Amino acid sequence: VQLQASGGGLVQPGGSLRLTCAASGLRLDEYAVGWFRQAPGKERDLVASISWRGDKTYYPDSVKGRFTISRDNAKNTAYLQMNSLKPEDTALYYCAVQDPASWYPTSREYDYWGQGTLVTVSS
Repeated sequence: VQLQASGGGLVQPGGSLRLTCAASGLRLDEYAVGWFRQAPGKERDLVASISWRGDKTYYPDSVKGRFTISRDNAKNTAYLQMNSLKPEDTALYYCAVQDPASWYPTSREYDYWGQGTLVTVSS
C-alpha cells in the first residue's frame, strides 16, 4: 500500500494550492480519506476528512470555508484544495485512509499514511 502526497510548495498569503493523494495497492473507494498537517513543534492535526462514499466531510474551524476535500475514485486519488492560505497554514501535510467500518468524521485513527508534502505560506 502506498499513498503518494504531492502538490506542496511555496505560496504567498492569500494564494491557493491543490494537494493530491495518489493511492496504490488498495482501492481508494473502499476507504475514508483524511488530510492532516503538522507544523514544527506542534501536534499533527486533522484538517479535512471525507467518507468512503463522499457524502460526509469534516473541517475544523481553522480551515472551514477555505479548504475542500474531494475524491476521484476512478483515478484512485483524493485532493485537498486550499484557498486563501495563511502563514499559519504552513506545515507538512499528510494524507491517510481508514476502513469505513471504524471511521467517523473526526477520527484520527487511520490505517495507512502517506509521506508528507510541505506547504509554506510566506511573502
